[in-house]
Amino acid sequence: MHPSIPSAGDLTVERYFALAEQGAFEPDERVELLEGVVVPMAPQSPPHAYGVMAADAALRAVLGDRVVFRIQFPLIVGARSVPEPDLAVVEGPLSRWRDRHPETARLVVEVSQHTLASDRIVKSRLYASAAIPEYWIVRPAEDCVEVLRAPDVDAKCYRDHAVRRRGDRIMLVAFPDASVAVSDLLPPSSA
Repeated sequence: MHPSIPSAGDLTVERYFALAEQGAFEPDERVELLEGVVVPMAPQSPPHAYGVMAADAALRAVLGDRVVFRIQFPLIVGARSVPEPDLAVVEGPLSRWRDRHPETARLVVEVSQHTLASDRIVKSRLYASAAIPEYWIVRPAEDCVEVLRAPDVDAKCYRDHAVRRRGDRIMLVAFPDASVAVSDLLPPSSA
């Protein structure tokens, strides 16, 4: 990361993208802007990549072409945050996103291998403040999915928390006619 990048939490979305355009980040450097701070992203482990692909496949199977699926792309949530969620389900059509990044989503999914604290604390605040109606934290090591709903924009939190396990199905808030089996979001059971 370039030494001219502020680290005190005062970086705006506009400045962050301007720095990227100016080459302040290495081409292969994976970072995201969280509450005004540029945060490095963890390298992609095979289990994490599998989790992202599994979530993508499961959601595409039930939602088809009703939405656009964005895998690890910027989502602008406020003036000082640009997380890159593992999967964001956003309004279509695809052409809508040719010249800009979305500022909200119908559903955001994070696969939490080594980032559970950040996913639960920092990212849940960001997604709730953007009024994203549903946020899933897929936790392969614990064989479960945390489902967060009912965002309180002012309090920057989700009012409804549940943990779903194999055998459960998750009904999608934004699509009442669609549900996903938790087992489709997790690695195959070794049992």
